[in-house]
Amino acid sequence: MAKGNYSTESGFILLGLTDNPELQIILFGVFLVVYLVSVTTNLGLIVLIQVSAQLRTPMYFFLSHLAFIDFCFTSAVTPNMLVNFWHEVKSIPFFACAIQVCCFIIFVVCEVFVLSIMAYDRYVAICNPLLYAILMPRRLCVQMIAGTYMYGFTVGLVQTVATFRLSSCGSKVVNHFYCDDVPLIALACSDTHIKELMLFIIAGFNFLSSLAIVVTSYIFILFAILRIHSAKGRQKSFSTCASHLTSISIFYGTAIFMYLQPKSTHSLNRNKFASVFYVVVIPMLNPVIYSLRNQEVKNALKKTVEKIFWLPNDVKGH
Repeated sequence: MAKGNYSTESGFILLGLTDNPELQIILFGVFLVVYLVSVTTNLGLIVLIQVSAQLRTPMYFFLSHLAFIDFCFTSAVTPNMLVNFWHEVKSIPFFACAIQVCCFIIFVVCEVFVLSIMAYDRYVAICNPLLYAILMPRRLCVQMIAGTYMYGFTVGLVQTVATFRLSSCGSKVVNHFYCDDVPLIALACSDTHIKELMLFIIAGFNFLSSLAIVVTSYIFILFAILRIHSAKGRQKSFSTCASHLTSISIFYGTAIFMYLQPKSTHSLNRNKFASVFYVVVIPMLNPVIYSLRNQEVKNALKKTVEKIFWLPNDVKGH
């Protein structure tokens, strides 16, 4: 991957998910539908939060950025994967591969910390409801999101540069359906110890530190909910956290399975199929989870649709 080994016009060959032509056609159809649903629901959620007055709170401000990150995350990989289903040789240019690696890392880091910020937001809302507006002003929310994007960009750039500075043995075949750090490192013939250590330490720090914020926040939330005497109040508090907990469980479980495992047990083929769920499915699930399990979002959507179509009052009542 060092520049001396590849010119700017050279590139890589992606092995993809399968070389079975019939299966590729089926996978193309499935992933196309999933991607279209993902794009529609994430962009739709962003627009809904922007136009709905009742959703202009810190919680939905963070949710709109989670939807934006999911849209960028899946769009960095899925379109190229869909095109490659129709090509026998699944090539990707050198710089396109580098950009894909960088974008992937940026958005996965951003998603990790946005999920932890959302956990902190739920902690403040449930444990300090009377001070919520004071503790979570708009300016602080913007600063936290801006800091997340800046940190994600820095990590993505550093990791990408470190990967593409490795000397290659000449092989251009990447055992994956997109350009990712781990299979690219496998192509290097120079010492990869420092790069692997960087990957493990930075990924470990990002996931474990953000997970610590999530776990700590929900421990305090749990104790706060148990102190609520009203069963209805406890149920309402739990319902505001259910969607976020579902997203966290899916995301962290898959991410830890993919990246936080020793080299001796590391399987590129196993990670390849885990990546499908991670890159393609999760960005579709998040907006669906937050829409189906959130009454405020459903009410806001209903009111927005009514405004658009000017439904008569007698129709609205049914």
